[in-house]
Amino acid sequence: MSNEDLKYEVINDSKQHDLFFKLIIIGNSGVGKSYLTLKAIKNQFDKSSISTFGITNENFFVKINGDIIRLQIWDTCGQEKFRSLLRSFYRNSSLAIIVYAIDNQESFNDVQIWLNEIKTESNPDIDIILVGNKVDLADQRKVDKEKAEKFFGDNNLSLFMETSAKTGFNAENLFIKAAEILYKKDRKLKLDNSAVFSKEPYIHEGIKIQGNDDIDNDNENKRKKKCDC
Repeated sequence: MSNEDLKYEVINDSKQHDLFFKLIIIGNSGVGKSYLTLKAIKNQFDKSSISTFGITNENFFVKINGDIIRLQIWDTCGQEKFRSLLRSFYRNSSLAIIVYAIDNQESFNDVQIWLNEIKTESNPDIDIILVGNKVDLADQRKVDKEKAEKFFGDNNLSLFMETSAKTGFNAENLFIKAAEILYKKDRKLKLDNSAVFSKEPYIHEGIKIQGNDDIDNDNENKRKKKCDC
């Protein structure tokens, strides 16, 4: 199926969906993961509005060729103390987005660590997107785009793109492309009769975080604690 065959429409919200996928956003603290999600979903960039407690989730809806796709986006805080919580989320995700900041060489160096974690802990067929955020800071660039593209190719990842949570460059497009990747895979698997993705493929009980606090798939009252995400 070529890109020309696909018709897209981003939807603000929907009580119904035809396909449902979970994806996880990972990367070092401070690369702009939460801002990127907020910009794509609400078209907002407000540093005072971001406060992530470990792991939170948002929903992104897009209609592709008449099918409503719901992406449940698990946004993770890059702080070390939350890393042990990610294993279950890796296993239960259809797609992972690794984010680094183009003005932070260390965040790009650590992409390999995040990639190793995904390959160790997740399903073997998980799709992986590499994202270089903060292109609005081009004058402070430390990570060459060509180097990131080489990493993308050498590791056979699903997609590479650069974004800006501040200006919105490719923010919404990132999640449209993620939905496209999963939609095409779903169609191919059905056509091949080799497997069928469930419309609710991943169901799990909440993860315990710090005592008796649960993070549940549909919990709208998220516990939050400020961190630099």
